[in-house]
Amino acid sequence: MRKSTRKKIHFIVQILLAFLLAMPIVLSGSIAPQTASALNNGLSPTPPMGWNSWNFYACNVDEVKIKQAADTMVSSGMQAAGYKYIVIDDCWQTGRTSDGTIIADPVKFPSGMASLASYVHSKGLKFGLYTDAGFTTCAGKPGMYSHEVQDANTFASWGVDYVKIDWCDNGGMDPQTRYTIIRDALANSGRPILFSICNWGINKPWVWGAATGNMWRTTDDIFDYWDRVTWIIDQNAPLANFAGPTKGWNDADMLMVGNYGTGAVFGGGMTDTEYRSHFSMWTIMASPLIAGNNLSTMSQFTKDTLMNSEVIAVNQDALGSQGILVSDLGGLQVYSKKLQTTGTRAVVLFNRTGAAANMTINFSSIGLSATASIRDLWSKTEKGSFTNSYTVNVPSHGTVMVKLTGSETTSGSFISGKTYRIVPKSTGLSVAVEAASLNNGAKIFQWDYGTAQNDQWVITSTTAGFNKIINVKSGKSMAVRNASLMDGEDVIQWDFGSTLNDQWEISGVGGGYFKIINRLSGKALNVADNSLIAGGKMIQWPYSAADNMTFQLIPLN
Repeated sequence: MRKSTRKKIHFIVQILLAFLLAMPIVLSGSIAPQTASALNNGLSPTPPMGWNSWNFYACNVDEVKIKQAADTMVSSGMQAAGYKYIVIDDCWQTGRTSDGTIIADPVKFPSGMASLASYVHSKGLKFGLYTDAGFTTCAGKPGMYSHEVQDANTFASWGVDYVKIDWCDNGGMDPQTRYTIIRDALANSGRPILFSICNWGINKPWVWGAATGNMWRTTDDIFDYWDRVTWIIDQNAPLANFAGPTKGWNDADMLMVGNYGTGAVFGGGMTDTEYRSHFSMWTIMASPLIAGNNLSTMSQFTKDTLMNSEVIAVNQDALGSQGILVSDLGGLQVYSKKLQTTGTRAVVLFNRTGAAANMTINFSSIGLSATASIRDLWSKTEKGSFTNSYTVNVPSHGTVMVKLTGSETTSGSFISGKTYRIVPKSTGLSVAVEAASLNNGAKIFQWDYGTAQNDQWVITSTTAGFNKIINVKSGKSMAVRNASLMDGEDVIQWDFGSTLNDQWEISGVGGGYFKIINRLSGKALNVADNSLIAGGKMIQWPYSAADNMTFQLIPLN
């Protein structure tokens, strides 16, 4: 959330960044920072659920509206569905007293924040506030800088349960450093306070966020239109391995469901079908579910979307896994989320195209054996038992969300001659040829998925159960440099030959994942140094079940 002028600038910058990131033509790899130990304050074992004032009211917020939101959260059934946080976003504060204490606007909030928090608590709900890590908030109100301990103690004295901390007017400071200082202030305030980091994905908070906050924004702001929602999905979805109950949550931003272009945030609104897809995807991505609509004027469709107990149960599943993309066929995408009960998956079939289409879940691609029973979670109906796959018609911009119950299998399958993305489980990035090179010897590394075809691979069977992996852009084969047998040798591209260092055994390891073993050396494809960022190079290494030696094969045709 930002001032309108800043929001427009940020939007343009993010679109340019998205364009650049879509083209994995880059400099050489680098060693990545590693994730630190998790914050583990016990406040978000599942993604937080609640309501925030910004998307509908922006700065036009006051005590009456917040009390009304709390009342309606209870009376509408949202509280019973799992929503519990009422969060006031920017514009509640006006300044500081002579001793530096933050002042709540006495006109908008005449009873004061402690009284308002008590009112929210009396409804069985929890109370949240917004602030900023910088000098001022995005609306120009006082930020936390140099008042971290003072503000944290004030929030605790008011009964605050949740703090969302933005990144405007930050003076070029390092976000990890700033948010760590705030983390410590909150931890020492004497009150458990859930910490929502809102720095728009700058400096990759998913890498360091687990040691700092309970949730972290992975992208710039959401707006109320379809293309913005799909853009956020593309940025957030690959980060699945960074989320979980002992880590924290990739926050795809607050929900737009039910606003229809009437809120305070930019955008002309979406259709019911699009809002339901928006909610389906936030749910399967294990994103916090923070509603942003006018709760008192919800249509029945909005209520049915925000309060579907079976869909919410997927988001709140105790295993806490984030769904992963398992198929991407020209805008027809399938996402799978492993659930706590062995042999179960939630799956979203997501049609991003302009026409209805039949879409298929292949059970082997999600780590299930041949037979599974299927329940449609939006219609709440049993679909029956199916063998090997399930096909359903999905409307344009629509989703079908199902739960599959079967049994786990380690066997995985792929089709010789098809094109795939090869994705390390540890990062969600794409295995690609460095700088989209056409030359023999170019290194293979991980990078953001793009459109230059240097991160697309045709896997073709050779002999004795081995395969060649041919880059679509260059036509060259993935190989171990110099046919080396040494641990740590680079993986490069080269003309396919007969020395066996360019052939690979690809075997399922469970959950729809694979290990990729070189035929000559017997060593595994590996992300060097367990790099967590774009640019980490591929090497060979003795196989273990580590996430940086575990890969998805995502079909692209």
